[in-house]
Amino acid sequence: MRLVVTEPADRTDQPYARRWWALLVLCLSLLIIVMANTALTVAAPDMTADLGLTSADLQWVIDGYTVPYAALMLLLGAIGDKYSRRGALVAGLAVFGGGSVLGFLADSAATVIAARAVMGAGAAMIMPATLSLLAATFPRAERAKAITLWTATAGLAIAAGPLVAGALLQGHGWSSTFLINVPVAALAVVGAFVLVPPSRAGHRGRIDYGGGLLSVVWIAALVYMIIEGPHFGWGVEAVTAAVVAGAGLVAFVLWELRHPRPILDVRRFTDRGFAGSNLAVALFFLAVFGAFYYLTQHLQFVLGYDALDTGLRMLPLAGAVFAGSALTGYLTPRVGMKWTVTAGMAGGTAALALLTRVDSTSSYGDFVAPLIVLGLAIGLALSPCTDAIMGAFPEPELGVGGAVNDTSLELGGSLGIAVLGSLLATSYSGHLSDATSGSKLPASALDTAQDSVGAGYAVARGIGDRAQQLAEQAAHTGDPQQAERLRAQAGKLGDGARQMTDAVGAAFSDAVAHTSLVGAVILGAGTLLVALLLPGRGKPAAESAEEREPETAGAR
Repeated sequence: MRLVVTEPADRTDQPYARRWWALLVLCLSLLIIVMANTALTVAAPDMTADLGLTSADLQWVIDGYTVPYAALMLLLGAIGDKYSRRGALVAGLAVFGGGSVLGFLADSAATVIAARAVMGAGAAMIMPATLSLLAATFPRAERAKAITLWTATAGLAIAAGPLVAGALLQGHGWSSTFLINVPVAALAVVGAFVLVPPSRAGHRGRIDYGGGLLSVVWIAALVYMIIEGPHFGWGVEAVTAAVVAGAGLVAFVLWELRHPRPILDVRRFTDRGFAGSNLAVALFFLAVFGAFYYLTQHLQFVLGYDALDTGLRMLPLAGAVFAGSALTGYLTPRVGMKWTVTAGMAGGTAALALLTRVDSTSSYGDFVAPLIVLGLAIGLALSPCTDAIMGAFPEPELGVGGAVNDTSLELGGSLGIAVLGSLLATSYSGHLSDATSGSKLPASALDTAQDSVGAGYAVARGIGDRAQQLAEQAAHTGDPQQAERLRAQAGKLGDGARQMTDAVGAAFSDAVAHTSLVGAVILGAGTLLVALLLPGRGKPAAESAEEREPETAGAR
């Protein structure tokens, strides 16, 4: 047995013998790029304190990863198809690992943002490569099962990120959450050579670099607009990005319609199953990423759990994802993807609806049921959609198919964090203003507290610290009258600190409930639309793709 696999899977009469081990490598690669985002949610407070990040800095630390990740996937997926899908995976892991090292060494906001951008570029190579290699390695009869496990890994990573980061933060600084990626990426590189067979398109032809560059422009501008507008206001930069995104999209569509070998045949979106599957992925991750964004904050700030405890309390989500994935493997062949996907999206809507009951008296127990329902919904809905999207592409375009699926996922997640995150911030600010109306809190302190729930609790702690200082001064002064005045002031400030703490918690809880209601309405409306778009039971999309382009069905 050779140490390095050199024979493509399609050149043998039998299915590749070590294909399930190969899937483990692909899932490991997927795990670290999804965890890179979710782990940051619990590492962000320590990073903010250590580097003195502003809210704008922190936003771009998070989203500096997203822009190159979403924008580059389509072009890099096509390049991987033509030259080497395994090569794209290995190169992406190397770039991702290099960005992680840069993040570990970072000592400023600019360096962290640059590191996250490099990691995003690496992820844009890894993500489509994992799906294209999966599809090329597994026979069609087993592909749906393999995709189900791939999807379950993505769901596990959403919950595992905070857990791993929390464990690291117990004894190390925030930079350790970057460094942990390096040995995992190195292990995945070795596994790729030893277990994953090489693959590339048999009849790909010349790459449509014009369409690829146009896709980079309009997707990058769209993601930038999604981030900039809701968080920082619709100024010149956000409006310019919107114009560039719109013009770039029109130019991309016109170019692709006229190109003899387009990087993405946009006519595929006229197929109801393909369009509905992409819409379902985007809407679902809008809800999931948006909910994850504020749930972790509520657990950390309002309920007071540390990073590790927060990660542990997200585990019901991970377990439910695996249960939902097993259920979809049983249901989809029997009832069809339309009903499985619709049921999953309805479950996601129900999970958000359950979160509308959150208030200032809520405990962790009130979050368990929504987490379990949301996890089941992820497992039910996503793998049939991914299978349908991949099945719509012939073998030479598997990398592009993976990129389309992952771009829908990333655009949905970006929208979820931007739209629901912006709504959360606005709702929290308004509720806090109402809760502190009539108080003697200085306007500057209130403005600071309204910036975020973390800032609100920091203001409350500052008031409490000042009360403690006055009480200590009263205990050490020799003047009874001055001591009495100091104790009175300390008492008022202590009451103010407690009132501020209660107001911040209540305001954020109300904001979570309000944002969840909006999210449930969006996902509920999307569920109805997807149910109308998805066709009933019929032949698999992959068969349709092979019938449309039989001459390109082979890959070498």
